[in-house]
Amino acid sequence: MNKFFSTIKFILRPIIKFFYRAKCYGAENVPQSGAVIIAANHLHALDPFFISEFVNRDMRFMGKEELIRLPLIGRLFKKAGMIPVNRTMVSRECIDEALKALDEGYAFCIFPQGTRRRGKDPRKTPIKNGVGMFAYYSKAPVVPVLIESKNMRTRLFRKTIVRFGKPITYDELNFEKGSVSEFHDSSEMIFQRICDMGSFAEKERANENNNS
Repeated sequence: MNKFFSTIKFILRPIIKFFYRAKCYGAENVPQSGAVIIAANHLHALDPFFISEFVNRDMRFMGKEELIRLPLIGRLFKKAGMIPVNRTMVSRECIDEALKALDEGYAFCIFPQGTRRRGKDPRKTPIKNGVGMFAYYSKAPVVPVLIESKNMRTRLFRKTIVRFGKPITYDELNFEKGSVSEFHDSSEMIFQRICDMGSFAEKERANENNNS
């Protein structure tokens, strides 16, 4: 167990619960043991901790390598289990560290958008292929997670909702050769599952039903 990560969670708990009014739905969908990939949209630097607050297990997560260079904050993120990643070119070292975490049975959190997309409809943002690649090589189930706030902007004293969807199994992703195109298609499918949980998607479906 990463005691430092647990300590950070404890310190941040009142901030997340009170100042960000975080609420959770579907946390029971996260397996309690074994490797699992948690794939979420990205609104705020604290997103890994919004997620981990409702996941009762150790978690590793990806974050931009620039965070590691920040005084004090960089050390905190690194000790908390962050795997630094270059957003323009993912290194072999980064991939190996993430796969090692999964092989050791961690919950591994990744943000397919690659960076924070505050104020934007996630359905209209580009995504990267990493989550599909990690799913292929680890064969771990993928739990889609939607982080949502008013206007998709996480702010103090504004409710933040964290929704955990049903795990997506390796077989559901229809891998055959582990090609780049398969990584792309599986990442798109996973991110679609994330977006489908949003209130914006529910409203759109309701409008379609009313107009039919």
